[in-house]
Amino acid sequence: MVHARMSAIGWVVGASETVVRALLDALGPEGTLMAYASWEEHVYRAAEWPQEHRDAYLAAPPVFDVATAEAVREHGRIPERVRTWPGAERSSHPEAGVVAVGARKKWLTEAHPQQDAYGSDSPFARLIDAAGQVLLLGAPLETTTLLHHAEAIARVPRKRRVTFRVPAAERDRAVTRTFTDIDTSVGPFPYEELGLDENEFAVIARAALAAGIGVRGHVGQAESHLVPAPELTAFAVSWIEARFG
Repeated sequence: MVHARMSAIGWVVGASETVVRALLDALGPEGTLMAYASWEEHVYRAAEWPQEHRDAYLAAPPVFDVATAEAVREHGRIPERVRTWPGAERSSHPEAGVVAVGARKKWLTEAHPQQDAYGSDSPFARLIDAAGQVLLLGAPLETTTLLHHAEAIARVPRKRRVTFRVPAAERDRAVTRTFTDIDTSVGPFPYEELGLDENEFAVIARAALAAGIGVRGHVGQAESHLVPAPELTAFAVSWIEARFG
């Protein structure tokens, strides 16, 4: 599972296409490249928009279509490049969705539950089942999306949750579907009570690295990290439960 910040790497001939080709080459024919896509048009809090924009969106909300829905631009260029790669597969969740290319792309993406989309039946859990890795290619530690999976499976009562409705394309018509999940926008736990000096995911990931989980190095000009998904998740679950469990 890759998170990348192209600008951190420096100038690359061929830009994001070269990066994806290099990753696929490194993984080999039996490997699989996965990225967190979500959906550019998904809106958690339309109430924060200008009234005119909010009214227009709510009057005719966009329809989520697995085949065409654009990956969130704030995640960088790589998720959209993977989504549109020949033969790529995408999971069916509008907010927690992932994209994948390679030998196990269907297995990773074919079943993504509407409820608890970061939980034990999600593509993130399958990444762990496959003893996968998380690559932060110049991306900051706070972008480690797998930590949402740790939040989802941690044994903590009274998690903050959200319920939202999204029109989704099904057999040439739009069907409104309801999703309930942990709140990944403000966080399912009161991290604000801990007095952290940076984003909670950065704190957890940095602590995991300090504990010897994962390696760091440079790709181009980018400080990068390669972390085993099972070990990172176990560390994060323990960290969360120790504070909120």
